[in-house]
Formats: sequence, C-alpha cells, structure tokens
Amino acid sequence: MKVIVTGGAGFIGSHLVDELISKGIKVHVLDNLSSGKIEQVNPQANMYVVDICSEDAKNIISYIRPDAVFHLAAQVDVEKSLQNPSHDADVNIIGTINMLEACQKAKVKKFIFASTSAVYGNLNKGIISEDEETVPSSYYGLSKLTAESYIRLFYELYRQNYTILRYANVYGPRQLPKGEGGVVSVFFDRINKGGSISIHGDGKQTRDFIYVHDVVNANIAALDYGAQETIQISTSQSTSINEILSLITEINGIQVTKEFTPPREGDIKHSCLSNKKAQDILKWSPMYSIEAGLKETYFHQTSALDGHEEETND
Repeated sequence: MKVIVTGGAGFIGSHLVDELISKGIKVHVLDNLSSGKIEQVNPQANMYVVDICSEDAKNIISYIRPDAVFHLAAQVDVEKSLQNPSHDADVNIIGTINMLEACQKAKVKKFIFASTSAVYGNLNKGIISEDEETVPSSYYGLSKLTAESYIRLFYELYRQNYTILRYANVYGPRQLPKGEGGVVSVFFDRINKGGSISIHGDGKQTRDFIYVHDVVNANIAALDYGAQETIQISTSQSTSINEILSLITEINGIQVTKEFTPPREGDIKHSCLSNKKAQDILKWSPMYSIEAGLKETYFHQTSALDGHEEETND
C-alpha cells in the first residue's frame, strides 16, 4: 500500500508518517516547509518540497497514484486567519480543491481530511455532536468548513471516497507554540524559558485536548472505516486552560506567575466534542488521559532540550 501525507513535515503529519511507515506502508510526503520541519520527516518517507496549491503537487499525485491521501497541510492559526483571510482561504480552500482534483484524476481510493472543532464556533453547548449547527467564529473555521463542503460535492459528482475527521484540540511532541490547540506547547515553552505565563481571558475557557498519537490512530482507522462520514476525534472531556497550566506546573515542578490578558478575537469560550461516532464507526477510542499525554509531551520536550544542550556543548 502507498499513501501521500500532505503536511507530513508538520506536527500531526510527521507523527502520522512515522506510524504508517512502522506498519509497512509506503509513504510520500508533500510539504512546502512553511511551518513543517524537514528533520521531522521519517527518512524512509519520500519527501517532496512542494505547495499544495501548485500544479507540481497535482502532477506528483498523478505520478504516484497512491491508494489514499491524508490531507493535513493547512493554515491552522486562528489569529493569522483573521489578519489575512485571503491567504487562509488560498491554503485551506484552494489547496484542498487542488488536491481533490488530483485525487479524482488519479483514482485515489480514499481522501482523508483533517478538519477542526472550529467549524462549530461558539455554540455554548456542554458537548457537541457531528449534527450540531456549524457557525464558525473565525475565517480558519469557515475555510475548513468550506473545504468540507467541496469534499462532499466531489463525492456526489465524481464518487471520490472520503472521510472527514474533525479534530478537537491536538497537543503533543513537535507542536509549535502557536496555532490551534497550541496552548500546551506555549505553556511548556514559556516555563522552559522562565518568566510569567500570559492567559487570554480568565483561563476558565475549556477545550477538549487530545493527544497526537490518538489522532494518528484515528487517521489510520479511517483507511478502512468511515466512508463518506464526518467524524469527531476527541476525548469527550472538558479541561480549562487554568487546569492545563496547573497540571503542567505539577509535572515539571516549576511555579509560574499568571498574567491575564483580554480574550482574542475569534476565540471560542467552550468546546467539547462527542466521540461516540468515532467509537462506533472507526472502532477507535482515545488511549491517553490528559495527565498521561502531558507527561509524555514533557518527557519528549526535556529530552529534546537535553539533546540540544549536548550539541551546543560539543
């Protein structure tokens, strides 16, 4: 079996590439390295430095003719989407259409798309199902929702099989301290550097934090299950930003000063996604608790820092 992972040099994509290769699957990576890092790409993967909006990217898919495409490449920063909505739309909408056209022509058997809880906006519900109204409060959420609509229409017109996975807030090793769900990485980064922690709003806003390896396993399950389905990948557990900071300081033993700043435009107050459909259809359940995921993230971060210090000392 051979697959393509767009955004395979990024946070979630690089972990997915590693797991696919460990299962004996031939992996090709498409990434323009705007946020991904070449050193994160598994050496056994075939790497193409290319933009998903380009004709070159379409030609690569036509040449490889993969069995499946995992489309993870995206603009994922809510603030950037508000500052530059046209760029956000170019990457998340036009880029997705470009990949869909290539997949349809190359007769790709499955298109697996990384979407987001941001499509719901501020619903103010205790737990959200896939059937809830979608009212994005950021251009990022809107562009991802629009891409979903194109994917569904490509199936109606061309029978291009797909699974749409709406992620909760993903965290874990290799995450940059920015973007959607990046608060965990931001907190670890600030604590490692010393100084106070800035919290947007009152810190009581909640998220459904899911560990990256659980998200990877959901993507792999989508190879066999979930045809023409939109499925949430989550823990179905709410955790406040203040609780996350408390857990992180408990793990690394460093107390920090908190500074509260005004809420950011486009931010969502509460978000928690039901994972019942994922359990039923994908035969998938999250394996990591928030405590276990944070501890593993901390272990990887400290290991990476120790390795960097040894290189510097050498």
